Amino acid sequence: MPDVKSPCTHAKGAGVGSQRLNFLETKLSGAFIIDVQRLEDERGFFARSWCHKEAAGYGLAPNWVQCNISFNKKKGTLRGMHYQLSPCAEAKLVRCTMGAIYDAIIDLRPESSTFKHWTGVELTAENRRMLYIPEGFAHGFLTLSDNAEVFYQMSEFYAPAHARGLRWNDPAFAIEWPLTPEVISDQDRNYPDVEFEKA
Repeated sequence: MPDVKSPCTHAKGAGVGSQRLNFLETKLSGAFIIDVQRLEDERGFFARSWCHKEAAGYGLAPNWVQCNISFNKKKGTLRGMHYQLSPCAEAKLVRCTMGAIYDAIIDLRPESSTFKHWTGVELTAENRRMLYIPEGFAHGFLTLSDNAEVFYQMSEFYAPAHARGLRWNDPAFAIEWPLTPEVISDQDRNYPDVEFEKA
């Protein structure tokens, strides 16, 4: 069968120099902070929020199958740390569309060089930063403002039988949260301490 090229592919020379996203790898392997590049004029600005081709250049090729919104009334609300087990492990793209949050992730991949390490980033409606979270990570956030809204894209469908969680203050990870949580569900508050097998 002949190799037919789509007329919608990038024009010749349209590559790194014309990208509209800035990918910054965090200290955790495969997790990226993504900044948009604004094209501004008198009307406001236009910005690309995702591009499969640009992401593929960094080894990222998720198939987004679900999107969720989390609205949180009070500053100091904590949700997390959540993940799904294989074969339902999910990549996530998270951004804050109203207010501000501190977004935290933990690498739970035993084969990873950053296994059991965590990192966090402030995502706000103003900075419009996004956090790309690979499969095999736990994820949670703490609101830094009232009326904070978070928008997620996920690469896997929600699978209750595979859903798991870690406690936000588990000493095995010692996440340094910027505020003490004031609002948290009983489920998230009562996850037991994690125990790892000793080598």
